[in-house]
Amino acid sequence: MRHCIYPGTFDPITCGHLDVLSRAARLFDRVTVAIADNPGKEPLFSAKERLAMVLPNVAAFPNVTATIFGGLLVDFAREQKADAIMRGLRALSDFEFEFNMALMNRHLQPMIETIFVMPNEQFSYTSSSLVKQVARYGGQVGHFVPPNVAEALRESFSR
Repeated sequence: MRHCIYPGTFDPITCGHLDVLSRAARLFDRVTVAIADNPGKEPLFSAKERLAMVLPNVAAFPNVTATIFGGLLVDFAREQKADAIMRGLRALSDFEFEFNMALMNRHLQPMIETIFVMPNEQFSYTSSSLVKQVARYGGQVGHFVPPNVAEALRESFSR
């Protein structure tokens, strides 16, 4: 049974993330969405809040689960008995960072492959950071995030 980890901060999860996830779900028997608990990144939402936003959006995929992890991704992947790590590349600017990360992960755990996929072009400019910035100033983000996430952003920035 082929299993991949789809890691990220998902602060918050976007339609682009879900597009990459749908590709992973078609390619692998099992996919684990791994939400990084990295307070150093100063996320808007806690790891538990991000998990709560992710869960209803992965329910449509019978072979997908979601969880929170801390520490090295490759250690988590090994503990989960994963074969691969799935990463989305939106633009060329993502490549250098992701390439270096994949090489380091390969050095640490040679048996775990990193696979890159591109999201649908309509999501190529969407990022969690941009979505948060638009939402912070009252812009509509419903085209970029699932409805439950748009609501969470509205609530967060209306305080």
